Amino acid sequence: MNCLGSKLILIFTFISIQGFAQINTPAASPSAMLTQTLGLTKITVDYSRPSVKGRKIFGDLVPYAKIWRTGANKITSVKFDDDVLVNGAILKRGSYGLYTIPGKSDWMIIFNSDDKQWGSYGYDIKKDIIRFNVQPIQPQEFTEQMTIDFVEFTPTSAFLSIKWESTEVRFKIEQKVEEKIMAEIAEKTSKTEVTSDTYFSAADYYYQKGIKLDEALGWANKVLEKSKEYWTYQLVARIAAKQNNCIVAIPNAEKSMELAKKAGDDAYIKLNQLVLSQCKKTY
Repeated sequence: MNCLGSKLILIFTFISIQGFAQINTPAASPSAMLTQTLGLTKITVDYSRPSVKGRKIFGDLVPYAKIWRTGANKITSVKFDDDVLVNGAILKRGSYGLYTIPGKSDWMIIFNSDDKQWGSYGYDIKKDIIRFNVQPIQPQEFTEQMTIDFVEFTPTSAFLSIKWESTEVRFKIEQKVEEKIMAEIAEKTSKTEVTSDTYFSAADYYYQKGIKLDEALGWANKVLEKSKEYWTYQLVARIAAKQNNCIVAIPNAEKSMELAKKAGDDAYIKLNQLVLSQCKKTY
């Protein structure tokens, strides 16, 4: 074969190899991204989801007592837009690698400052930020494809759940927001010009917390002075009812009820019924 023929064969071989390399197929462990608002912050979990495929997972494919990337491919990462508490420990705003050490009766959860590792091959214990232990539980259903999700919500907390095969572990993440909210209320309500929305939100927050109800009622009355709607009457009514001040609560609830019925707002009708029910017991 002459030199030109050899070169042509090499060129076609290279093109063929390149062609095969560019074929796209579904990922065995597809990537997933989970975003959740918690309190006043946002949490983002970026991970890959391996499947069981008939294999024994924990204690075999994923050995006990060894560091695991908590998924497949790149290390699972968890990003917090603000400081949070994880299992009661402060974790500063930022992105972290989520490693785990599975065990038959005990798992170690690890948040590491390096969130860029491919797998756990370059894991460095010196970069661990927090470590804590949790006990695995057996979920009601078998999980074929590893799943990370948030469960057991409150307005300021949730548990991060990791499920795969017949095992689940979960741990609590929370944000302490009360101090921040109280500071914002103090700042915004002390300004020379305050909007009705600010007074409404501040009064409702105090009502929900059951604190400084005299101040909350004053703000609610300021809202009502500017806007006589069924929801503004109802704000005054429910705060007054919580103070057992039914002389104020009843007429405002009745007016709110009248307007809510005209608007066909069943939710506010029920809220007013609750206020009137509370007051008829004490008034």
